[in-house]
Amino acid sequence: MKLHISPCPNDTFTFHAMIHGLVDTEGLTFDPVFDDIDALNAAAVDRPDEEEIIKISYAALPEAVGAFRLLESGSALGHGNGPLLVSRHKIYPDELHDARIGIPGERTTANRLLSIVFPAARQKKVYLFSEIAPAVADGEIDAGVLIHEGRFTYASQGLRLIADLGQEWERLTALPIPLGGILLKRSYSAEVAAQVGRIIRRSIEYAQAHPEASAAYVKAHAQELDPEVRHKHITYFVNDYSLALGDEGRRAVERLTGLTAEQMF
Repeated sequence: MKLHISPCPNDTFTFHAMIHGLVDTEGLTFDPVFDDIDALNAAAVDRPDEEEIIKISYAALPEAVGAFRLLESGSALGHGNGPLLVSRHKIYPDELHDARIGIPGERTTANRLLSIVFPAARQKKVYLFSEIAPAVADGEIDAGVLIHEGRFTYASQGLRLIADLGQEWERLTALPIPLGGILLKRSYSAEVAAQVGRIIRRSIEYAQAHPEASAAYVKAHAQELDPEVRHKHITYFVNDYSLALGDEGRRAVERLTGLTAEQMF
């Protein structure tokens, strides 16, 4: 099965064991295809016939749910791990209506959270996620929404925090931040969905028990070369919600997307 995921440490850590046959895959094999999250969202929405298993931003789920079902395992949710809005010079929140803001994609959860927290911030430009911090530092844009490794390294580039968008979401909802999920094409049965979900959970459990096994694979695909940053990335985004969404995780996704569990699964 084609497995379309991002090259970010949480994804390569999560799927390493099942890609390399280190856990029971119940007769299935997985061929990874890596892409930026904005491109993954576009693929799920615009070219659903070409995809089988795909990682997307939860903000894109309403557009993709007709062709795909959400899997119980493999998601990125959590507390204290949301996208950050940063700038080079001090900008107050009430000044954001005039600010040029870089976002990692129209369909990303980062952009959705920005719209929820700061609805007046509308001058947005899409960048590859890894290019946002440099664009802010160079003065090309006034502010940027950072995801993935960028949220851990912005201070070293002379940038300052305007707002933690995930923290604002948690303040508003008292729910974990639903960042990204794993989808399976609906042409596969619910039984296959459960099977793939079990395999993903085994892969995560193996990775957590044997972190050294995936270290070289994670490093080979990561944008950030600092091992401490890679470690933070994994520990922030791979957690109990990744093993299984559970009731609280489902409520968070329902709140962000407006979908019911029956529609998602």
